[in-house]
Amino acid sequence: MLAKYWKKIGMLIIIIACLFNIVSKLVSKVPYLDQLRESAQYVSDHQNEEVEN
Repeated sequence: MLAKYWKKIGMLIIIIACLFNIVSKLVSKVPYLDQLRESAQYVSDHQNEEVEN
């Protein structure tokens, strides 16, 4: 019986995995503006360290 439905079962597993992946990325997505601020802060901190040394 499994041999008859293996393609459908495989496609169902792939669809569920893709949906789970998309939902997890949407939930944990960091806003673009926050990424820009963190990058600017990182560069600023490194420039300050270079000036101090």
